[in-house]
Amino acid sequence: MSTEETGQEPIASSTSGAATSPEGDIRALNAKIKEESAFIELIKLEMEKVIIGQHDMVDKLLIALLANGHILLEGVPGLAKTLAIKALSSCISVDFSRLQFTPDLLPADVVGTMIYNPKTQDFSVKQGPIFANFVLADEINRAPAKVQSALLEAMQERQVTIGGQTFSLPEPFLVLATQNPIEQEGTYPLPEAQVDRFMIKVVLTYPSRDEEKIIIRNNVSKNPFPKPKAVVSASQVMQARETVKEVYMDEKIERYIVDLVYATRDPEAYKLKELKELIGFGASPRAGISMALAAKAFAFMNHRGFVVPEDVRAVCPDVMRHRIGLTYEAEAENVSVEDVIQKVLNAVEVP
Repeated sequence: MSTEETGQEPIASSTSGAATSPEGDIRALNAKIKEESAFIELIKLEMEKVIIGQHDMVDKLLIALLANGHILLEGVPGLAKTLAIKALSSCISVDFSRLQFTPDLLPADVVGTMIYNPKTQDFSVKQGPIFANFVLADEINRAPAKVQSALLEAMQERQVTIGGQTFSLPEPFLVLATQNPIEQEGTYPLPEAQVDRFMIKVVLTYPSRDEEKIIIRNNVSKNPFPKPKAVVSASQVMQARETVKEVYMDEKIERYIVDLVYATRDPEAYKLKELKELIGFGASPRAGISMALAAKAFAFMNHRGFVVPEDVRAVCPDVMRHRIGLTYEAEAENVSVEDVIQKVLNAVEVP
């Protein structure tokens, strides 16, 4: 039974090299997080004004925001991917820019370029739309390789190089990308190196019948569509990110995350021999880092100062699904990445 179910604080690990946290410190941290995480409910309430259902997508957007990671949303048209990202940016007092990716897009259209001034007879930097706190990369898989490489530096290094000058991007900085999986004409598959830079990838499904009925009703109503208002400042988000790092994670949880990652690389060691011929390559080291940060953010959203195994299991599929490569044998047997992740979760012992 988990500590969340029993309502007891976790016992601090005394193993050498592991983070230690006295029980009193955990209680103090719990109180601090309950106070600082109150704005999570405010954001959800504002987003519910325009987003019907899709609660999992909203939660994952907030996890990416709190864990300082980028997010990739994949789904067919009409599932409110773009709307959700715009709504989230409206809830926070930050700069927002939208990039509609097309096959003829150039790197300068994203990061900016050097502009010649005839009066002064010199060049000056014209910054592109990437210089914003929230950047919506709409239909990111429509951009060619040069644009992908320009975006890669911004996502990983949080900086942009223009004409030999390097410019830091504003904080908080978050790339929220959308991808349409059903249309292949005029698209460019994202390089594995760039896909790995996304902390989480969320695959969206259709709304339920009741939710779709409400969506139709709201869109054909004569009343003006409600708009979310800003309820959080950028400084509050930055403070929350620092607090998320303080969330206590026991060494047993750390080992559990490592085991989940290693099970995708060496499945035989975890009695998953049937996966050996199905996995082309396993999750990268970024998977473990992202899973730990996402689990801490998930605990923060649930107003807890410590991570339990259920937090890790909740974020694992979204962290891993774009970091595992399947073989042709897996495709021939109709085995999906979700199937592989579920088998790994079932096989690895929960602490």
